[in-house]
Amino acid sequence: MEKTVHFPYPEVGHSISLPYLPITFTHADQSLSASGLLDTGSTVNVLPYEMGTKLGAVWEEQTIPVTLTGNLAHFDARGFLLSATVDPFPPVQLAFAWTRAENVPLILGQVNFFMEFDICFYRSRSMFELKPKQSK
Repeated sequence: MEKTVHFPYPEVGHSISLPYLPITFTHADQSLSASGLLDTGSTVNVLPYEMGTKLGAVWEEQTIPVTLTGNLAHFDARGFLLSATVDPFPPVQLAFAWTRAENVPLILGQVNFFMEFDICFYRSRSMFELKPKQSK
């Protein structure tokens, strides 16, 4: 049985707390630590443009177009795979819609973050718990 890890909701503004998760990405020889917003309403994972470039990705080399919706619908996005690690768990492959949008948070959504991890939110206690999906 996999270990379950508890995380607090960090405060992001004037008494506002949201479920941000510390996560580390690896691509080629680059590594980048970040905090991603766990968003059950987001269909896809969204990677901000600047994070992709810091990981050494080249926009013109990404050939899979992705259509975003909502507030990001008017921005170009491309499919991008990354190795992601949430300590203390082993790395997983995550698929992202890498967007040219600026000032967008790193979003961890249904495809495929919520397919790789089981998450339980305890909003009244300002915390959530996370564990890798169960093997079949």
